Amino acid sequence: MLSIALLGAGRIGQIHGRTIAASPRARLAAICDPMPEGAAALSAATGAPVIDVDAVFASADIDAVLIATPTDTHADFIDRAAAEGKAILCEKPVDMSSARIRETLARVEKAGVPLMIGFNRRFDPNFAALQKRLADGAAGEVELVTILSRDPAPPPVSYIERSGGLFRDMMIHDLDMARFLLGEDPVEVQAMGSALVDAAIGAAGDVDTAAVLLKTASGKICQISNSRRATYGYDQRIEVHGSKGMLSAGNVHETTVQFAGASGITADPVQNFFLERYAAAYRAEVEAFIDAVEKGMPPSPSGRDGLKAQELADAATEACFSGKPVRLG
Repeated sequence: MLSIALLGAGRIGQIHGRTIAASPRARLAAICDPMPEGAAALSAATGAPVIDVDAVFASADIDAVLIATPTDTHADFIDRAAAEGKAILCEKPVDMSSARIRETLARVEKAGVPLMIGFNRRFDPNFAALQKRLADGAAGEVELVTILSRDPAPPPVSYIERSGGLFRDMMIHDLDMARFLLGEDPVEVQAMGSALVDAAIGAAGDVDTAAVLLKTASGKICQISNSRRATYGYDQRIEVHGSKGMLSAGNVHETTVQFAGASGITADPVQNFFLERYAAAYRAEVEAFIDAVEKGMPPSPSGRDGLKAQELADAATEACFSGKPVRLG
C-alpha cells in the first residue's frame, strides 16, 4: 500500500485527500498546510495526521507526495521530494518559468524518482475514451482538433494577478489536451485575446476571452477557445475531425432527463464547475499514479508533458500580446 502525504489542503487538496483515503491501494499518511482550518477539516474526515512540511520530507514511512499547494511552491517541493527519493504527483504547472521547470526536471531525472503532472482532463472517462478510439484509428488521420473550454464565471482579480495569465493558468489544460490528441507537438502558435467579461481583468494585464491556433510540422491544426464566462455552466467539449470521420465528446449534464413538449426539447443544465465535472478524472488520475509507482513505470502525464504545455502557454501569451505567430522547436 502506497503511503502518500498531501501538501496543500485547499479546494483541490480536499478532493485529492479524500480520493487517496478512499483508495484501497493507498494510505493518506499525512496532511500538511500552513492554514489550519482546511488541514483540520480534512484530518477529521480521513483520520490522517496533520504534520509540518519538514516532517513530511524527513519521514521514511512516506513513499510519495501529492503537491496541491500554490504554484510558486511547486518546484521547490518537487526538488525536496526528489532529493528524499519520494514519488511525486504535482498539480500543474511545475512553475511559471519554463527555465525553472527545466532545472527541476533535471534534478528529478538525476534522483530517478517518478514525477507525474496533474493534467486531470486526460483521465476524464469521456475524453480518455475519445483518445483511445482515436489511437485505434476510428477517425483515421487527424486533420483538425477543436477544444472548447469556458468557465461559468471569472475568478477574483486578486487571483488573476498571481495566475500567470489565462494562457498559463486556464488554457494550459487545453494545450496539454491538444498534444494528447494531435499525437505530435505543435510548431506554430497564433493567438488572440480580449477582456470582454471583466474590465478589471484587462486592467490587470490579462485577457478573459481567447482563441488559439496550433499547427504541427505535418500540418495538423488545433483550434482552442477559452472564456471566463459561460452563462449555461462549465463548458467542456472536444471534437476531432479526421480522414475517416469525426469523434466528439460533449458536456456532462446534471442529469440525463429531458422534457419534450410543444415548444421543443429541454434538458437539465451542464455541471457547474470543475470539481463536479472532473470528479471521476481526479480519482482515475490518482489511481494511475499509484499504478505507475507500484509497477515501476514512468508516469503519464510526465514532467516533460508539463514543460511542453508550459512552453505552448508561453508562446500563446507572446503571440497574443505581440500580434505575431510564434514558432517553436
